[in-house]
Amino acid sequence: MRPLVFDLDGTLIDSAPDIHRVANAVLALEGLAPISFAEARSFIGSGVSAFVARALAARGLPAEGDRHARMVAAFTERYEHAHELTTPYPGAAEALARLAAAGHPLGLCTNKPLGPTLAALRHFRLEGLFAAVVGGDSLPERKPHPAPLLETVARLGGGAAVFVGDSEVDAETARRAGVPFLLFTEGYRKAPAEALPQRAAFADWAALPDLVAAL
Repeated sequence: MRPLVFDLDGTLIDSAPDIHRVANAVLALEGLAPISFAEARSFIGSGVSAFVARALAARGLPAEGDRHARMVAAFTERYEHAHELTTPYPGAAEALARLAAAGHPLGLCTNKPLGPTLAALRHFRLEGLFAAVVGGDSLPERKPHPAPLLETVARLGGGAAVFVGDSEVDAETARRAGVPFLLFTEGYRKAPAEALPQRAAFADWAALPDLVAAL
């Protein structure tokens, strides 16, 4: 059976509300004005370091240096246990269980740091479904570099994998890795769905097993 690899934020879970809350707590520590929910949502996708850099840039501040490093550390510490406002997308867990029961090896490839990733999987009781998990700090490279996706596939034993994600970053990662991409349309992408290279798109997780079977 095909290995199936999934993104996390914006694909399996809607974590934007907690990311927004944690970001504003960290900004407040620095005496900086809060960002809006729309800003926070638009900054998601390339990892914590990039998120903090974008938040600083939105306030006209340098996106690097001591303040950036301090904020990344504070964000990561708080985010590992920030699940109060995060929710799984409806039907995602059921679709994963159905695919696993059909014999597909499941992996997770995310730009979220590994610690918060594993904490989220434990919190939502999803950890037992994934045979391989690669976080944003598991390798020197992060998505859209193909290495994290290819490493996840390798940990699953190799084969003709499929990547499921929600964003431009995920679509580009799949393209660079030469892996078919299925787009979840209810996540954090900025461009129209039709602008992203994809084999198929879906808004309802109940549709995913049939899309995988069609490949």
